[in-house]
Amino acid sequence: MKLSLVIPAYNEERRITKVLNAYTGSLKPKADLELIVICDGTDKTAEIARKKGAKVLEFKHRLGKGGGVIAGFKEAKGDVVAFVDSDMSVSPEDFWKVYSAIGEHDVAIASRRTEGAKVPRKQSFNRRLMSNVFNRIIRLLFGLNISDTQCGAKAFKAKAIKVVIPKMKSKGFEFDVELLWRLKKAGFSIVEVPVTWVDEKGSTFNLSHAPGMLLSLLRTRLGLF
Repeated sequence: MKLSLVIPAYNEERRITKVLNAYTGSLKPKADLELIVICDGTDKTAEIARKKGAKVLEFKHRLGKGGGVIAGFKEAKGDVVAFVDSDMSVSPEDFWKVYSAIGEHDVAIASRRTEGAKVPRKQSFNRRLMSNVFNRIIRLLFGLNISDTQCGAKAFKAKAIKVVIPKMKSKGFEFDVELLWRLKKAGFSIVEVPVTWVDEKGSTFNLSHAPGMLLSLLRTRLGLF
């Protein structure tokens, strides 16, 4: 199977070389790999990614995480399409575990909360509390029996993505929830894969995004878009 791996990379010039080297070195010997990097920032990420052999989609305006992933999925040619965060909090080796779960299942997502997962360096108490509250609200609103919607490594059969992408409304960090919800509604099977997750510095997400995420998801759930 051909694998299309999308990496949204907003102003990631300091670490994109390390990320691309790691994923290319780990995955290319094992898969027919198409690497797509989404650049919507103002630094040299796009230039670096091209030199590393990635397919680069460059935008002058900010797309948001979800908008970037959607743009990459529309370009992808693989039988399996996937995305990972550009901070490499999920290693290429653990991503391979996620990818390998595709076949029996339509969707495989990395999880920090299922049995067997490891988080060597815990996040702050406030971050963990907000995460727990967020997950409880999501379960209530969307009926998703998923312990970790937000972990940044997910893989999908391309046929499943083609069904739901035209319906997507979310463009920000809340994108993962809407995507999983629409996939579940469409009848596709979803499995969580335990991974080792490392809290890397430099994430573009912070707790101030949470209220906006919940408001956007509430509007989506109520059909107010």
